[in-house]
Amino acid sequence: MNVVSSESPELEHIQWKQLWSLASLYGSIIIGWIAYENYQPKLLTQFQFTDFSFSLYVVQGFILLITPIYAGKLGDKFRFRNGHRLPIISSGISFAAMIFMAVAFTLFSNPGEVFKWILPILIVGWLVAMSIFTSPALSTLELFTPVEKLPKAMAVLTIVANLIYSLEPVIVDIIDYLGAPVTFMAGGVVTFLSGYALRKNSLGLFKLSGGNEAKPIASFQLDTQRSQYRSIFFMGIVLGLTTTILFNIFPDLLEQSLGGLLNGMKGNVILVLVLVLSAIVSLPASVKVSQYGLQQSFNLSALVSLFTIALILIYPATWMVTIMILIFSLSFTVLSVSSLPLAIQKANYYEKVFCVGIFFSGVALPDGIIEAVLAY
Repeated sequence: MNVVSSESPELEHIQWKQLWSLASLYGSIIIGWIAYENYQPKLLTQFQFTDFSFSLYVVQGFILLITPIYAGKLGDKFRFRNGHRLPIISSGISFAAMIFMAVAFTLFSNPGEVFKWILPILIVGWLVAMSIFTSPALSTLELFTPVEKLPKAMAVLTIVANLIYSLEPVIVDIIDYLGAPVTFMAGGVVTFLSGYALRKNSLGLFKLSGGNEAKPIASFQLDTQRSQYRSIFFMGIVLGLTTTILFNIFPDLLEQSLGGLLNGMKGNVILVLVLVLSAIVSLPASVKVSQYGLQQSFNLSALVSLFTIALILIYPATWMVTIMILIFSLSFTVLSVSSLPLAIQKANYYEKVFCVGIFFSGVALPDGIIEAVLAY
C-alpha cells in the first residue's frame, strides 16, 4: 500500500542536530523531575499537606499512567491533520513552562494560606503538562533516525539520562542552594528553550508551503501490521520495573552488601558508578543490539536483568552482589537501548505516537505503585 505522508522516514543518516535537540529536551525533563522529587516533600511539609501525600502519589500514578496514552492519541491526530506532531509537543512544553513560572512567582510572593490551596492544583497541572509532551517528543526519534540506527540514537538518550541521574546529588545541592523560587523559574526557562530548539530544528524535516501546513516531501511504503498494544505495554512495564528497583531499592541494598568492600561507600554513590558504567557501554551496546536485532536483544536483556535482580534480592552476599550488579549494568543498558525502538517497531505507522504513549504508560506503572505503597 503506497501512501503519501508529510512525515518521511526516508533517511540515510542520523539527523544529529535534531537528535541533540531531543536529547537536550530529554535532559531538561529529567532535571525537572529531579527538582520536583526534591521539592515536593518539602513543599508539602511547609504548607501542611503531609496528610495528603498518599492521595497525591495515587493521583500522580494515574496521571502518569493515563496521560501519555491520551497525549499519544492527540499526537497522531496532529500528525495527519497538521502534517506533524509538533503542536502537541509545543503546547505541552509551554504549559509545563507556565506551571514552573507560576510556582516560582507564587513562592516569591509568599502568599501564605492562599498558596495552600493552589499548590495541589499546580502540582497536578505540572504532572499533566510534563506527561503531555514527553511521549510525543520522544516518539520523534523515528523521524531523526534510519530504522537500522535507532539503537544508536537511543544510546545517545541513554547516555544523557544516565549521566544526569549520576549527577543527581550535585544537581540537588545546586537546587537547594538556589532555593525553590529560582529553581522553578530556571526549570521553566530551560524547558521552554530546549522545546523551542527541538521545534525549530525539527521543522526542517518538513516541507512547508504557505501558512503552517506541512506538505508531503516523500512517498514510501507503509507497514500494514496491527499495533501490538499488549506487547508494547509489557515492554514498558519491564523497563519501568527494572528502573524503579534500580533507583528505589538498590541504593540501600548495595550499601549493605558492598559498603564494607568499598570503604563505607554510600549506596547512592555506588548507584552513580552503575549509571556511569551504563553510560560508558551504551554506544557499544547499541552496536550489538543492531547486530542481534531488537527483539532478541530485548528478550535476553529483560531476562538477564530480572534474573540478576532476583539473585541480588534473594542472596545479597558481597561476592554475589558484586558479580550480579556488573552483569545487571550491562543488561540494563541493552534493555534501555532496545526497548523504545522495539516499541516503535511494533506500532502501526498510523499509531506511532499512541504506541509510544502506551509504552511510557507501562514504564510509569511500577514506579507509581511503589511510590504509593511507600507513601502509605
